Amino acid sequence: MQQYFIKGSASSPVTIEDKETSKHMFQVMRLKEGDEVVLVFDDGIKRLARVLDPSQQSLEIVEELADNTELPVQVTIASGFPKGDKLEFITQKATELGASTIWAFPADWSVAKWDGKKLAKKSEKLEKIAQGAAEQSKRNLIPEVRLFDKKADFLAQLAQFDTIVVAYEEAAKEGEGAALVQAVKGLDRGDKLLFIFGPEGGLSPDEIAAFGQAGAVSAGLGPRILRAETAPLYALTAVSVMLELEK
Repeated sequence: MQQYFIKGSASSPVTIEDKETSKHMFQVMRLKEGDEVVLVFDDGIKRLARVLDPSQQSLEIVEELADNTELPVQVTIASGFPKGDKLEFITQKATELGASTIWAFPADWSVAKWDGKKLAKKSEKLEKIAQGAAEQSKRNLIPEVRLFDKKADFLAQLAQFDTIVVAYEEAAKEGEGAALVQAVKGLDRGDKLLFIFGPEGGLSPDEIAAFGQAGAVSAGLGPRILRAETAPLYALTAVSVMLELEK
């Protein structure tokens, strides 16, 4: 069944105001009177809705649904600006895997250099990608996307997290294998977890030191060295396995 995110609070009947959503529902999917879809409003609750009048883009809410696909902890993925369209890939896949927030920042060794105008355009594109991926994967929320213009602004956000894990390839090379598991298994439901990943060139010693001062732990992600766009997906998968599948 198709799912759509609708801005605002739930009230019946619902009129679809967003042009792109309306076009997809009534022109692309050709919804007709009596067809049912799932709508998710700002409260993150899924509701079954039935089309009343396609010409008016109106639906009635039938019932609330108990389905909740969110991870038991709030996971933020923060990546140093990667090259090309890798951030688009990360955003789509991290959304499918359950990230609640997707951040990127100008790391010391980032090759990509984005000014304010480019960042705004990039953010808009990523938000659309996150929404599409959230609908496809039947999420209860769309991840927040934020691109930091200055690394100092990113560092100022670290105090809000319960746990910070830095994916550090030097730790992997040294054979460290317990930090990630210990960090994740020590979390309580609702805790805020931040994963920090470097760009293609990795994180600089100064960045590792700064993150450590903020209370971060450095962790290897297995014995193999992962690409910048692969590491976040590994981390999110590990969280799911440890907190959702292991009982």
